[in-house]
Amino acid sequence: MDDIARRFPQNPILAPLHLPPSRVGLEIACLLNPGVFTFKGKIWLLIRVAERPKQSPGIISFPILTQAGIEILAVAENDPQLNATDPRVINYKGADYLTTLSHLRLVCSDDGIHFYEPEGYPFLQGEGKDETFGIEDCRVTFIGNTYYLTYTSVSAHGVGVGLRTTTDWKNFQHHGMIIPPHNKDCALFEERINGKFYALHRPSSVALGGNYIWLAESPDGIHWGKHQCIIKTRANLWDSARVGAGAAPIKTAAGWLEIYHGANEKHQYALGAFLMDLQDPSTVLARTEAPIMVPREDYELHGFFGEVVFTNGHLINGDELTVYYGAADEFVCGAKFSVEEILSKLTYF
Repeated sequence: MDDIARRFPQNPILAPLHLPPSRVGLEIACLLNPGVFTFKGKIWLLIRVAERPKQSPGIISFPILTQAGIEILAVAENDPQLNATDPRVINYKGADYLTTLSHLRLVCSDDGIHFYEPEGYPFLQGEGKDETFGIEDCRVTFIGNTYYLTYTSVSAHGVGVGLRTTTDWKNFQHHGMIIPPHNKDCALFEERINGKFYALHRPSSVALGGNYIWLAESPDGIHWGKHQCIIKTRANLWDSARVGAGAAPIKTAAGWLEIYHGANEKHQYALGAFLMDLQDPSTVLARTEAPIMVPREDYELHGFFGEVVFTNGHLINGDELTVYYGAADEFVCGAKFSVEEILSKLTYF
């Protein structure tokens, strides 16, 4: 497998111990998959912070969000009605629960490597019945003078795509769930095409079909339709089990370049790329056969859920693409790529 990423020598640049938990009694288990943007001359990350109660011997405790705040449920480890074989999701009395509760937190940097929490900016937490298990994996797209935040809304109802917008990162408009369950990995294009908003997203099917990347269009960025499946999994390759969009597609002379994640049946996550037509993004022109980045460093191979590199945020400066990514579902890291080198790895259809 190819790996053309130039990783930051300072990786991981953020780990759970670098941030305080949101409240007493909780601990940060993971930092994951930040959205990335620039604002007021700084580089900002909107990090998914996954928290859980401090664990006691023989007891598994997990959080849910209620109207009254965070409620902690505790179950004996040997309870016959408990299935806790997956570190991310447990099943108790026939119902699924996340082992952690995620919110989104802002950090900023002058150099793109050393990040800190600025004063006066709120945490973004779940709101309402569709976000009781938290909000996750936010992509940030800047269109006009507005930042569009598409994120995963998680509750007992399922997993769907939520949207909030802001112009100042202190006041937010909550638009609710814009694509219903089961759906995630929603990335908006950073400009309109022929007057329309476009977005990539990933519905999931456990029976017929699969975990594929779809394209949708919208007149206003809120109401979506004309959904088309454009990228599927590939048998016996690194992206055989599921694929999903990364951040906003990158506009190049050759087309819209999208960095995406793929996983195989062993749940090993890597990054690849595909190219869409500039005027009709439903037309996929090319795709990488091999991944452009695979888990290979210790911090990518070992963590809360190992053998994972996963991105939903990047910055562009000419040919230089700086990707911020989650490693092993625990750490935030950075890597640089050449856009031209990625384009050279594409296989055209």
